[in-house]
Amino acid sequence: MTDGLITLEAESRARTPGSLANILSGRRGRQVREAVTAYLFLLPALVIIGTFGLFPLAFSAYESVLKGVNTFLGKYGGMDNYTKAIDNLAYVLAFWIAAVSVYLAFRRLGDVVRTAGDNGERPRLWVVPGAVTAAGLVLLARFFFLLLPEVLDIANKVRGMQVTTQLFNQLLGEAWRAPAVQEALRVSLLALLAGLGLTYLVGRLFKSPRNSAYLAAFIVFFVLLTAGGALGWFTLSEVQRAYAEALEEGESLDLWTQIVTISAGFILLGVAWWLWASASRRPTNVGMFLRLGAAALLMVGAWVLIGELPRVIAAGNKDWWQGLLVTVYYSAGSIPFQLCISLVIATLLFQDIKGRGLFRLVYFLPFITPTVAAAAAVRIFFSSRANAPVNSLLGTLGLPLQLWRDEPAGVFEILADALGVALPGWAGGPSMSMVVIIIFGIWTFVGFDVVIFLAGLGSIPRELYEAAAIDGAGRWAQFRHMTLPLLSPTIYFITLWATIGTFKAFNHIWVLRSRAALGTSDTASVVIFNEFKRNTRYGYASALAIVLLVIIMILTLINNRIARERVFYA
Repeated sequence: MTDGLITLEAESRARTPGSLANILSGRRGRQVREAVTAYLFLLPALVIIGTFGLFPLAFSAYESVLKGVNTFLGKYGGMDNYTKAIDNLAYVLAFWIAAVSVYLAFRRLGDVVRTAGDNGERPRLWVVPGAVTAAGLVLLARFFFLLLPEVLDIANKVRGMQVTTQLFNQLLGEAWRAPAVQEALRVSLLALLAGLGLTYLVGRLFKSPRNSAYLAAFIVFFVLLTAGGALGWFTLSEVQRAYAEALEEGESLDLWTQIVTISAGFILLGVAWWLWASASRRPTNVGMFLRLGAAALLMVGAWVLIGELPRVIAAGNKDWWQGLLVTVYYSAGSIPFQLCISLVIATLLFQDIKGRGLFRLVYFLPFITPTVAAAAAVRIFFSSRANAPVNSLLGTLGLPLQLWRDEPAGVFEILADALGVALPGWAGGPSMSMVVIIIFGIWTFVGFDVVIFLAGLGSIPRELYEAAAIDGAGRWAQFRHMTLPLLSPTIYFITLWATIGTFKAFNHIWVLRSRAALGTSDTASVVIFNEFKRNTRYGYASALAIVLLVIIMILTLINNRIARERVFYA
């Protein structure tokens, strides 16, 4: 009897309002349990991504703008690393990144207002927890910015001492326990806990299935607004510092002129693109031609303003700009051929032919072959020796032998010399050394693209081809008007993946490059590695890596913008 009373009392306490069992019961409790379970399963992945993905990126960005002198890592000077690479274009990019961050913040806020208006809601209460949580995240970032200099200073402290694990752990603990670091950590954690508490209270007062979306939107708004404002302030202070240093040295700068001119040119170019794209939607021919004419005029004006850009580029690091040009050559020379060849092979292998499984395996083998081993074999094939395999084949055919990997001259320049035609220097194209790398890239990644194209072809219903054949469409008409549009998501994915891959490529390029090519086969990633490994300029290498990341992101956004209108999802 006593045991029964105790059990009833425990159950009644568990069912009291506000108890944990009551919170975790019912439909709301099931949602909470499912969310907690999902986040627990995601936690290891988040830790791995944060440790090995986001933290190195954030550390590179921090190191690239660090000021002061470190005995081990060298001298740092704010944005000097960026201006050394791309000169005053660094200020233009920084201002635009700050402006885009602020624009995205207010665009996110506009999305919240529209969503709330469509559902007849007023989520104003979520502004407070969103702002507090965003402040906690910003303060947590400030904590890392205070901790990193203390960690980097360990290299100065151990100089002249016998480095042991115990000594490093001791110095690392001292860096962690620094008063400013601990104060920043406490403040950030208190802000995050306050944001969590306010989130719980607002969630109890404001009942909506879109609460989490409103909270996330306000957090993103305040974080982007803070990041854009901080970057804008930092860039402005760096511009003022550059002017002050130039004034002390008796020099003159035209930073603001270049920033305003180049920015205005790109704004005009964007407006011209918008007019050009919207011309076809005009109801009358007059309106269409007026928009096309206005777009043409704006393009001319933009070109005049962006004409300041070559002078800025010429003042930057020649090796870096050469590396970017070589990267563009590699991307433009490999991706189109890679896509066309793989699409043709995938179309043939998709037919009902004997041994297609074996052919698929053969074409996929280059992709799974170790990159360094395959590149080492290609080095032998494309050697400059007269008895090398490729040169032996050319000699058999009566063609002139080539230096291949050791040739710094452009491939178009070599062809023009063979034909007795003179070409200007800028029309030389990629070097013969770069052509070898392009051939290797095509040979390696065609198999991967074939597999992706085969998956895309398999997702197209057979009934569509049967209906088209009944209507009298031939094989070419079916391929042009059905296969290609339905493969557009696959083509978009492969193009995006290949573009990012070519701009990040390193392993096979490093193995295939030759010093005799005089840097004409050194892509941007190779230039970054040389600055890091050979020249030990870590801050400068970090700045170059961030610039390359920005370029890849811009190319990705452009690709997404183009794909939005041309990719067809059935």
